[in-house]
Amino acid sequence: MRFYSSAAAAEGAGFRPCLRCRPERAPGLASVDAVSRLVGAAIAGIEEHALSSARVGDLAASLGVSDRHLRRVTESELGVSPIELAQTQRLLLAKRLLADTRLSQTEIAFASGFGSVRRFNALFKSRYGLSPRALRGSAHAAPGLHCQLEFRPPFAWQRLLEYLRLRAIPGVEMADATHYRRTVAIGESQGWIAVSPGKRDNALNVEISPSLAPVIGAVIARVKRLFDLGAVPDAVSGLLIQDPLLTKVVRRIPGLRVAGAFDGFELAVRAILGQQVSVKGATTLAGRWAEAFGSPIATPYPELNRLTPSAQQMASVTANEIAALGIVGARARCLAVLAPAVIERRIVLSFAANVEEQIDALLRLPGIGPWTAQYIAMRALHWPDAFPSGDLMLLRAANANQKKLQELAEAWRPWRAYATHYLWQSLGANP
Repeated sequence: MRFYSSAAAAEGAGFRPCLRCRPERAPGLASVDAVSRLVGAAIAGIEEHALSSARVGDLAASLGVSDRHLRRVTESELGVSPIELAQTQRLLLAKRLLADTRLSQTEIAFASGFGSVRRFNALFKSRYGLSPRALRGSAHAAPGLHCQLEFRPPFAWQRLLEYLRLRAIPGVEMADATHYRRTVAIGESQGWIAVSPGKRDNALNVEISPSLAPVIGAVIARVKRLFDLGAVPDAVSGLLIQDPLLTKVVRRIPGLRVAGAFDGFELAVRAILGQQVSVKGATTLAGRWAEAFGSPIATPYPELNRLTPSAQQMASVTANEIAALGIVGARARCLAVLAPAVIERRIVLSFAANVEEQIDALLRLPGIGPWTAQYIAMRALHWPDAFPSGDLMLLRAANANQKKLQELAEAWRPWRAYATHYLWQSLGANP
């Protein structure tokens, strides 16, 4: 047996993905499992098509490093260049779409990030030893646009679904006993998605509106982060179960996930609106925000009729306009400065090479304190070691003051975000 640190490295050594066990469906690695934070952030960026036009410099700039340094790090850690990494990612996505959807080969080529169908066909045949048409010939895809996203069991699906339901932004998101649904806008593409337990074990089914076919790779990457599908529950529970404070709740709720964010800016706004108010109150304010500044959209679900406002849309909105929605002045001013900071990339709310640097940048914005910054890091930056130690519910669950809680939490690294959710759950089903 030979082991490789990435699919790209194995491909570079002459191997190709199995046509039977479908390795492209395997769950990804958790953030802390990346060989380095920079490489992990680069992989996340490539998954969102940051290199769809082969611009290494643009990806490097978004991560705060030079393109030369990014190449050096990926070659050192993974044995391949960023371009080779991107090519592997495109081919694996194309292989998934050929087997799981009825999209045309032309649609698949462009949705996977290839600049031409000819290039797609040539690279597919040279790397995999067969043509896209041959692979498509043996596939039996269901009608519509669906993807099965695998995860490592156990998975506390109902707990995560309830967590998202309570925080769903009216008009943008909704959740019931079986499904999570939301509107989506990525670039020029707009539509909706619906996520539910899959027919096969250890998988979620994602139904995607046909209008999102051009950005299906980015949609898949965001759904994986939202539902924490890269989690390694055995590693999390193996550490946390050793603490007497967490033992019972970890045993009672195996596979608890940390909800991520489909849209980092949306999550940051939701976190700011949630300062010092109830979850229900913050949800109401978020609904007003989406209704006032978001764009309308038609979907098969009457409850979903709004696209979440983007940072670009909010950049021209004044604090007074935001405050007119019934939002406290300090939070309105905070939202008014957040949008320009995101546009100028002083704040990164997706994949970041240095999470601590982003937390410090958030703290420099007026109106954002440690709780908000850590909550944003936990969900928008998907950082498994984020820990909002000043949270009143955490202090109640631990029966400790903040200093004592911080001391206890040192033993929970690097899974303090999971410990946070377990402590919240220890107070009741819907804390």
